[in-house]
This record gives sequence, structure tokens and C-alpha cells, in this order.
Amino acid sequence: MSTTGSPLQPPLPSPRWSPHVTVATVVARDGQLLLVEEERQGRRVLNQPAGHLEPEESLLEAAVRETREETGWDVRLTGFIGTYQWQAADGTPFLRFAFAAEPVRHHPGQPLDAGILQALWLTPAAIQAESTRLRSPLVWRTVSDWQAGQHYPLSLLRTVQ
Repeated sequence: MSTTGSPLQPPLPSPRWSPHVTVATVVARDGQLLLVEEERQGRRVLNQPAGHLEPEESLLEAAVRETREETGWDVRLTGFIGTYQWQAADGTPFLRFAFAAEPVRHHPGQPLDAGILQALWLTPAAIQAESTRLRSPLVWRTVSDWQAGQHYPLSLLRTVQ
């Protein structure tokens, strides 16, 4: 049956696109970036501190929270890097908001999120050399954009009450 409809029959509704809305941070210190090593489908992969937006939370709050939960680091967001739309191999759609940040305070005794093996600092060159271990192409794309100076004011993002 066609989804375009006919003069006698309205078009069938198309399925609603519902991407996973996520945040990620590029946290820089002394030429290195903060990453997490995590267990994903039996593989050890590298990712920026990242995670899902929760109800009643702003994108900025989510980025700070996810970084703390995954690395034990409090951070100060310094800029907006960009928005990235990506579809995983299994068809899952993602809409990722990436932020630049600087470390403020480390909580070494804090337990990390489930699945996170460790937080580590790597140079951009070391991250690129580990390209086969990156959780998704979003990891390097975000680092590359950050390196190219793609930093926008946080005021671009608004939470309207």
C-alpha cells in the first residue's frame, strides 16, 4: 500500500524519527584530552565523556553530569563545538551535542559509571592512532573540529521554561 494516499484516503503516517539525544565533552589539559575506556559489546573502546540527556535537564547540565559520572572530574564548559547527527550500524539514530571544557577538580575515589574501565588523558595524535578503538566516528570528528578551533558561545543553546 502506498504511503502517499489517494483522493479518497489520507496518507499513512510515517514513523516518528526519535534519535537518542546525547552530549559529549572535549576536556583539555596540558595538550591532552580526557577520554574514557569502556567495555562495549565485548570490546574495549575509547570515547569522550558522553551520555544521554535526561528528563528535566539542560544540555549543559547533562554534559557536566556525564563527565563527572564517567571520569570523576568536575569541569567548566568553555564552548559549544557542534551538533552531530549519526546513525549506528544497527540503525540507531543519534543527535550529539559536543562541548569544550576545562577540568576543575578531580574526585579520584568516585566510582565510575557501569561499563567504564578507566578515565585517561591522551594527546590528539594518540587518539587518532587508536582510530580502530574509537566507539564511533563521532569521537574523532569532534576532536578534529575542536582542534580546528570550532568553538562557539554556550549562549547558542537555550533552555526555554
